[in-house]
Amino acid sequence: MKRQYQPSISRLVSLACFVLLRPLGAQAQQASRPVADFVEPDFPFITTTLDARHLGPAFPERNFTIRCVAVQLGHEAYACFDTDLLRMALGWRGAFMSMETMAQVSYREPGTKNSDFSRILGQPIIGTGVYPGWLGAGESFADPRPQGPYPDGVGRGPIAAGQGRWEGLYTVGDRVVLAYTVRGVRIYEQPSSVAVAEEVGLVRTFRVDRVTEPLTVVVGEVRDGVAATVAGAVAQIVEGAARDTLTAVAGLNLPGGATLHVTDRRYLTLRLPAGTPASQFSLLIWRGAASAVDVFQQMQGTPAPMVDFAQGGPARWPEVVTTRGRVAPETSAFVVDELTLPLPNPWRRDVRVAGVDFFEDGRAALVTFDGDVWLVSGIDAALQMLRWKRFASGLYEPLTVKVVAGEVFVHGRAQITRLRDLNGDDEADSYENFSNLYVQSGETREYPLDMAARPGGGFYLAQGGALDNGPRTTPSSLPGFRLGAMHSGTILEVAPDGRSLRVFASGFREPFLGVHPRTGVVTASDQQGNFVPSTPVYVVREGQFYGVLPTVHEADSSSAVAPITWIPHQVDPSGAGQVWITSDRMGPLNGALVHFSYGKPGVFRVYIDSTGQASQGGIVAVPARFPAPVLKGAVHPKDGQLYVTGFKIYDSRAERMSGFMRLRYTGQPHTLPHAVRAGEQGILLQFDTPLDPVSATRPANYQVQRWQYRRTPAYGSGHYKTDGTPGQETLPVASASLSAAGDAVLLVLPDMQAVMQMAVAYTLATETGAAVQDTVYLTVHTPDPLDLASAGFAEVDWQQALTQTVRTATAENEAPPSAERGAVLYRQRGCIACHSIDGTLDGKTGPTFKGLYGTRRTFEDQRARTADEAYLRQSILEPAAEIVDGFPAEMPSFVGVLSEVEVASLILFIKSLGDE
Repeated sequence: MKRQYQPSISRLVSLACFVLLRPLGAQAQQASRPVADFVEPDFPFITTTLDARHLGPAFPERNFTIRCVAVQLGHEAYACFDTDLLRMALGWRGAFMSMETMAQVSYREPGTKNSDFSRILGQPIIGTGVYPGWLGAGESFADPRPQGPYPDGVGRGPIAAGQGRWEGLYTVGDRVVLAYTVRGVRIYEQPSSVAVAEEVGLVRTFRVDRVTEPLTVVVGEVRDGVAATVAGAVAQIVEGAARDTLTAVAGLNLPGGATLHVTDRRYLTLRLPAGTPASQFSLLIWRGAASAVDVFQQMQGTPAPMVDFAQGGPARWPEVVTTRGRVAPETSAFVVDELTLPLPNPWRRDVRVAGVDFFEDGRAALVTFDGDVWLVSGIDAALQMLRWKRFASGLYEPLTVKVVAGEVFVHGRAQITRLRDLNGDDEADSYENFSNLYVQSGETREYPLDMAARPGGGFYLAQGGALDNGPRTTPSSLPGFRLGAMHSGTILEVAPDGRSLRVFASGFREPFLGVHPRTGVVTASDQQGNFVPSTPVYVVREGQFYGVLPTVHEADSSSAVAPITWIPHQVDPSGAGQVWITSDRMGPLNGALVHFSYGKPGVFRVYIDSTGQASQGGIVAVPARFPAPVLKGAVHPKDGQLYVTGFKIYDSRAERMSGFMRLRYTGQPHTLPHAVRAGEQGILLQFDTPLDPVSATRPANYQVQRWQYRRTPAYGSGHYKTDGTPGQETLPVASASLSAAGDAVLLVLPDMQAVMQMAVAYTLATETGAAVQDTVYLTVHTPDPLDLASAGFAEVDWQQALTQTVRTATAENEAPPSAERGAVLYRQRGCIACHSIDGTLDGKTGPTFKGLYGTRRTFEDQRARTADEAYLRQSILEPAAEIVDGFPAEMPSFVGVLSEVEVASLILFIKSLGDE
């Protein structure tokens, strides 16, 4: 590792190659993604999880760090600092660590999701167990934190504020300075290394304020110690039966009264008595052959001074990468412009954009799943000169960035980080811990999914549930979940100062947020899966339970809050973030809540009807095509348009790996409904433009279906009629009436009742002849009477229309099953997202269909069965009955979703995919 960052001459010369990057097509952009290693040699730290539980008899058996700042120390030496327990969990030399976490393992191979825990690849020098790294008088080497859902789990969050608090870190060149407070005493620590001959020692340099009560820093734990000595400022532990290995610590420039100790031939500590004045000192730590102890003595020279970190360090990414965006032609009311990502870039860094927010001057802050933050300027109508500047790195799988009062906050697994540029060079020098109070377990699928600014200060956080996938740190609980952490599957409210938080609502699987920046109304989506039958859109209220039993938190779980609306799985297979459109420049979306679909990908307008006894509503897709996944978004403060970001790692039908896109309203005529309401009389659709009376009043131009879901421990849900039998009901349209103003339609429907899902498809025309064709999806909680007079339907006798109708729901006459129809269903019903037809498994969560028929399938319980027609039928209708070994139980049931002919067609299609 270099001692100080300096761009090479070749790097500066090659900068010309990055001055202007032309927008790339899908294939070209994928081909341009060759990236360097996840760990950059010129950047001094990454944040990760480290599993150091099995390093041999000399080291602690219980050493698992959920939130590890892994620091590069030079001389091929490294250290892991546990920010929850304020301990130096491990120091080692040689190779760094395996790249196994989700972001790390998918960095070079984007389709890979089989993550694990990072482990060191070199030789350990010193470690500590799962207890605080600083102790007060009389404290023991035990974990003082309250137990989580799993008593033996290490995911318990930070120690109590009175014992200590992680404050953050500073970077200066290749140095990192750790900052924390212990019992009111501010401490700065600079880890480094020293090398003599072939030996390497670790150095911990401290700057400690005046000590007001006795403090003890735990230097290390040597589990196989057989003898120990303390002589002045040097302590040694002799290891093993052969007594041929030493772990030694030397105090350098220790303040008066500071003493080294060895407890039980195992624990190495340094004690600072009360009254110790403000001081700076170092601890040298070495482990090696007893015969090489003279080398350890040679290391005890003057340690490197602590760098001056308060004013920031030199710029490490001075280059600005410039790209040219693509502005879409104004062929419709909504178009999607592309803000080209900085690929390639001088650092060969991948750019998998997760979240975006804006400064008041119009600059954007974007965060990547790989832990980088970029600042983007030049965002204007033409997008011809986008300037990308790297601002920060080293963060742990962040998915959200927020700009509040000009400051950048990032939410990841480790903490909410406030990034501060101390010297005005557009690079973060201070990585401040705004809040790390939310508890994160080691479960790799327990994602920190979202963060939204709270009006008046503070944030709301959406913490994912501990899904039953990936490496295991806690036992399974209810189907699809593990015990995880105490905040798993909750929405949390963080105080304006970051020093406290509380559970706002619970019972979620994988929630994303949408908080109105003025009113503070909190909305959320959730991911279909166990206990979540389909994608919901919620208005979230404090103290309520939202249906997922494994993540209930001190709330009455007897009844779950119902969503405003459900969204069918085939319409939105994977719900994501939400944004309130607060500008007046988005036409029909002004003032509305919009919901993002990651899996589709797409944007939906949400309709909320609060006029009845219960809030209910629906959604309709905004007609726009997004080339990359849509995960998060924000409204630009200058142009008022919606900008969205996303990246592909789980199943998505997006063409590209990642993207930064602008949904732009062109002002051209649109056909989105203005309002959607359901009531006793039927469905009311209001538009912003007059409709053609002939098409609008023709009942045959409308198709209405309804069905129920079942919220169960199973993954997703089939479709069921209101009488409980599988399938969907088709409702006849008794009459279709046009309002006096010509811009609203009343569909009179028989037997309106509470139902979880309705679909209203229509094919109409405007007064000028433009096509109006769409489907609105609704949820009806209470079919209260609609106010027909105020909607322009005072003259409609809806009851008479119901008595005169003789239409009945009849099943369609379907063509016979065929493999060709099965191929169409494979694409339309989303099978393509999880099952390949070419034998590949990359990026897929289910077995390939190629060669599947007739093979022997082995299940999780090691039973086996031939994949005949009966097996394929069961797998489509009852996918949870038998789970193929090595694959997650993440396929929803298609009971009531597919007809018998459609099921048979899919089976024929799968049978046609032989090995040839």
